[in-house]
Amino acid sequence: MSQNMLRQFERNTTMNQFRGFQRGINLGGWFSQCDNSVETYENFIRKEDFLTISEWGLDHVRIPVDYNLVEDDEGNYKESGFAYLDRAFNWAFENGLNVVLDLHKTYGYSFDAGENEEGFFDREDYQERFYRLWEKFAGLFGKYRDRLAFELLNEVTDEAYCEIWNRVANECIERIRRICPDIWILVGGYHNNSVEALMDLWLPHDEWIVYNFHCYEPLIFTHQGAYWIPTMDTKFRISIDEPYETLRRESDRLLGRGFDSFGDFADEDKLSSAYFDRLFGEAYRISLERDVPLYCGEYGVINLADAADTVKWYEMIHETFEKYGIGRAAWSFRKMDFGFVDEHMKDVLEDIKKLM
Repeated sequence: MSQNMLRQFERNTTMNQFRGFQRGINLGGWFSQCDNSVETYENFIRKEDFLTISEWGLDHVRIPVDYNLVEDDEGNYKESGFAYLDRAFNWAFENGLNVVLDLHKTYGYSFDAGENEEGFFDREDYQERFYRLWEKFAGLFGKYRDRLAFELLNEVTDEAYCEIWNRVANECIERIRRICPDIWILVGGYHNNSVEALMDLWLPHDEWIVYNFHCYEPLIFTHQGAYWIPTMDTKFRISIDEPYETLRRESDRLLGRGFDSFGDFADEDKLSSAYFDRLFGEAYRISLERDVPLYCGEYGVINLADAADTVKWYEMIHETFEKYGIGRAAWSFRKMDFGFVDEHMKDVLEDIKKLM
């Protein structure tokens, strides 16, 4: 059987699973959301970290990348940035890990308003620059298609961008396909890759598309005390064992009603995997209907939460991931307010690793 025939056979027997990308972790803060210094690029993540991740029993890493790594402000390419990526990919492959290459920020757009990137959804020249960068990635790294997947853009924010994003994503996929006809490509929706937004994505361009979402629900628990949420009290703490009545009340008070994801669960009930079953249920139905795998590219709990509660949250969400066959990558290996190898996880890391 030829290599292409083997890949086609494997794809057709995955039963809507993103094969080779079922259990992973993010390497945030390395090539993205960082100070863009040589010191960070060289030392924030090291070769031995890939061995550690492999020894945890994971099958892949997601590597967020800002355009600043590989482009200057005028759009000229930085060969040093592509070399850093190639080295990272090879460190992963040497340790039996696959890779999701996530473009976390493109010129003219970032999910973080503080980055002061704007214009991408309005300007065709910015979109053309986006397409060209992905063509560059495809030309350089398409040779790794058995181990590498492309994630077009991290966390589109505004629902108003939906149709524009569908058009841009489709055009980008078509350009990548001229170079890499059968590499996995991940596409997410608005509201920061909300699982509910998947229904508004265009039908998969082809059979090598993955629908990607993020999950930090319920936000009132996973982001308790988060300094980057303007309405959040940084001293606020909450137990995962609080009933829905309390979760609803505190969500309304500190996040606004738009962040209430609790549906019709009874006030006296408590969070369980049933919450995630309901949250992901429609996306799973869509994945079956459209024959497209699901992938949760980010999920996790802030380092301010009680460690034992964090373990309980992972137990719940992983039960649903397994039930629906959803691939995933936890946020994040080091620092970034969620770090797995940081001090706050020391006493529970072994327990969480078993769940991943």
